[in-house]
Amino acid sequence: MQFVNIPSGYNQIMPYLILENPELFFEFTKNVFDATEKMRHLHENGDLMHGEITIGNSCIMFGGAGGQWTPMTAGLFIYVDDVDKRFRKAQEAGGSVVMEISDREYGRTCGVKDPCGNTWWITTEPEK
Repeated sequence: MQFVNIPSGYNQIMPYLILENPELFFEFTKNVFDATEKMRHLHENGDLMHGEITIGNSCIMFGGAGGQWTPMTAGLFIYVDDVDKRFRKAQEAGGSVVMEISDREYGRTCGVKDPCGNTWWITTEPEK
């Protein structure tokens, strides 16, 4: 692949989600993963048209469902500092358990579905 210019703060590949309630997604990611808002563009009626968050060094883009844009959720894998803490925060923020916490060869891990329908595979790398 040829060299590609990528704006600072972005990755070559980023998820783009279409959500029924993009504001709820932002609140969930902020409360659970300490996401920061990178960008927000609104429709004239005040609904979110396009949003971007940053978690660590990764950017997730998302927009609101409506008209020709039907909901499109995702499965997302994320490494975190403390899977037990993030699992608890995810449930407190309205997430539902998909997979209880367990210790695997690749780390301590769990699965949570956020209130917008995205599944988060949350993992802490095993100590070496």
